[in-house]
Amino acid sequence: MELFEVMTTAGAVREYLDVPRMDEVLYEILDTARFAPSGGNRQPWRVLVVKDLELRRSIRELYSEGWKEYMAHVKRGLVPFAPISNGRWEGPAVDLEEAAGMTFSNQYAHHLDESPVVLVILARLLDLACLDNGLDRQSIVGGASVYPFAHNILLAARSKGLGGVMTTVICRREPEMKRLFEIPEEFAVAGLITIGTPKKLFTKLTRKPVEDFTYLDKYGAAPFTPASM
Repeated sequence: MELFEVMTTAGAVREYLDVPRMDEVLYEILDTARFAPSGGNRQPWRVLVVKDLELRRSIRELYSEGWKEYMAHVKRGLVPFAPISNGRWEGPAVDLEEAAGMTFSNQYAHHLDESPVVLVILARLLDLACLDNGLDRQSIVGGASVYPFAHNILLAARSKGLGGVMTTVICRREPEMKRLFEIPEEFAVAGLITIGTPKKLFTKLTRKPVEDFTYLDKYGAAPFTPASM
């Protein structure tokens, strides 16, 4: 599949056909994804390929708990766990104990354990060059050394006619995940990726045009366009 088609059709896919697990294909996907860039080429990522059914069910339950907290924010019109206007997170904006009692309908959450491929993405914290540490806001830079790898997994999967999605909802339950999978202390749970043959593939993705997110020279100035060159 041509690169442009891969990049413009790799939308989030959360429903999969019931197909056998694809070990050989998954190995090829990971073998391609490993060429992602990272700070100092330290390649801080580790991947848990989760096949055990009980472990998968445990992930499903932990994910569902995190999803309740996510949706509790959404129902109040809030971006879940986002920093407030001063750029720093000062605690949940909702009652998390109340959120735990919520019921919800989310087919992805309910059937996550049935996904053909379930990957847990880890990041070795000691290998992340977080150059925005010390700034008076929430740190974000460290993710640049692990999320390009995660996205490469999804692009490589798409190039093989598959679909997938990365979610960070599972990170709400990092302590439980670390106990469950015996993850060493120096690692963080960076996300969860599921992959499979899509039940439905969205080939026309909706995204903002370039003019909506670019400025020429200064923030708030005219947008960048081909005529600007």
